[in-house]
Amino acid sequence: MMMRLMCDGYMLRSASRGSPGVDEVRYLAPVRPGDTLRVRVTVLDTRRSASRPEMGIVSARHELLNQRDEVVLIMTSKVMMGCRDTGAAA
Repeated sequence: MMMRLMCDGYMLRSASRGSPGVDEVRYLAPVRPGDTLRVRVTVLDTRRSASRPEMGIVSARHELLNQRDEVVLIMTSKVMMGCRDTGAAA
């Protein structure tokens, strides 16, 4: 469910180039039928790829919250994103 919320919310409209993987997943509380879920994303770090300068790596913490604003799942991951041209002369 969280991945669907992330894709519908922002990933399908972004310059995402995939993910090298998930670093951590923690299930903190059960999700029950009828719960209303939302995702909160916090960017932890960004850096340009040394081997592919047209791409950057974004490290983020994803939190799945229920209707009572209880965090039910935490995930940290890295996502490869296309970079904007800096406009600097080569």
